[in-house]
Amino acid sequence: MTTTSAVHPRHERRGRLPLNKVPEVTIWFWVIKVLCTTVGESFADWINTRLGVGLVNTAGIFTAVLVLVLAVQLGLKRYVPFPYWLTVVVVSVTGTLYTDILTDQLHVPLWISSAVFAVLLTAVFGAWWLRERTLSIHAVTTRSRESFYWLTVLVTFALGTATGDWTLDLTGWSPGVSVLLPLGLIAAITLLWRFGANPVLSFWLAYILTRPLGANIGDWLASPKVAETPGDPTGLALGTFTTSLIFLGLILATVLYLTATRTDVTDTHRAPQPPRTAGDLRRERVALAGFGLLAVATAVLLVWAHGRPHVTPAPESDTTPTVQLAPGQAVEHFPPGKINALRALASTALKDARAGNPAGAHKAAKSLRDLWDADESTLRPLDGTGWTSIDAQMDQVLKTFGIDHSNPPMPAAKQEAELTTLLADLR
Repeated sequence: MTTTSAVHPRHERRGRLPLNKVPEVTIWFWVIKVLCTTVGESFADWINTRLGVGLVNTAGIFTAVLVLVLAVQLGLKRYVPFPYWLTVVVVSVTGTLYTDILTDQLHVPLWISSAVFAVLLTAVFGAWWLRERTLSIHAVTTRSRESFYWLTVLVTFALGTATGDWTLDLTGWSPGVSVLLPLGLIAAITLLWRFGANPVLSFWLAYILTRPLGANIGDWLASPKVAETPGDPTGLALGTFTTSLIFLGLILATVLYLTATRTDVTDTHRAPQPPRTAGDLRRERVALAGFGLLAVATAVLLVWAHGRPHVTPAPESDTTPTVQLAPGQAVEHFPPGKINALRALASTALKDARAGNPAGAHKAAKSLRDLWDADESTLRPLDGTGWTSIDAQMDQVLKTFGIDHSNPPMPAAKQEAELTTLLADLR
């Protein structure tokens, strides 16, 4: 799914033949790309959650590792499988972590992250084209082009993470089901490419989609067979560590095979490509329309799935699931007296927060937590879905006060916003 470039024979005669720094796009390229994406997702989760390193610290560690491996990769004169694919793994993890920080730490909505990364990717492509007049990965023969290439790869991973997570939030699909959407889109893109679609556009679209595909595969393999709480992902219960080991082994075996066979080494001399004919241009325009229809069909599918009742997992930094219910719907089956008592404490906390009384607001929020926990045994059996919905919002309120969470208290404006949402749910 990419273009080729010609190298004039005189370069070879003069001993100045430029060597391409990226592999040939074969089936092995896509297989190992998905493997790298999967291990990047599972390994980052293992370090972040299982080892307790934390999201920001994990991002800092992998940023330092990225600088190191990228320096090694840029210093090479030709494509070498092991450092190249190691760089892809590290970029995969790093791009994913950057998006997770925006979502889980800075609370940036996923649709905004997706839009920002899409614009950023367009800007990178524009700068790459203006400087080099080619976006072909068969022409990554200079330090400048390789720098643009790795920047593009990093942004595609961040974009793939944002759009993939946004899709899961919209639909509530399990990881196993979620695999089907990027897989189907990649298959459709491949068909359009074979029909005559622009190869550069086809390649990068498929490249972006391999991130949610690999991540969903990793989540499916690592997640428990039975969800601990509604909305948690379910899968084959291999765990993040075991999943990481399996895929690291598969990556290593594939890299050793490619190193021995050199089946993915791009030819350094290619015959000039024949000029495109009117028929080729017509097919490219038809395929471009096909991409548009594919985008519309995907949007319709996501809108339909979003409209169906579903439970979605909370951000990775939180273990409480989120149930999407209309304001007031969650408490329809609960005793009014208990709801009024909860509303009174939430109102007191909101009043104190607005009045600049953080101690009073914090005390009221703790009392709210204690009363909610005490009522769980009576409220939850009445409506499990409604209880889960309120519990999720209650946890968001407690987080703003630093109650039962490791973070310090957040600004009063954030506390007021979450308390206002909770009061709307309790009405």
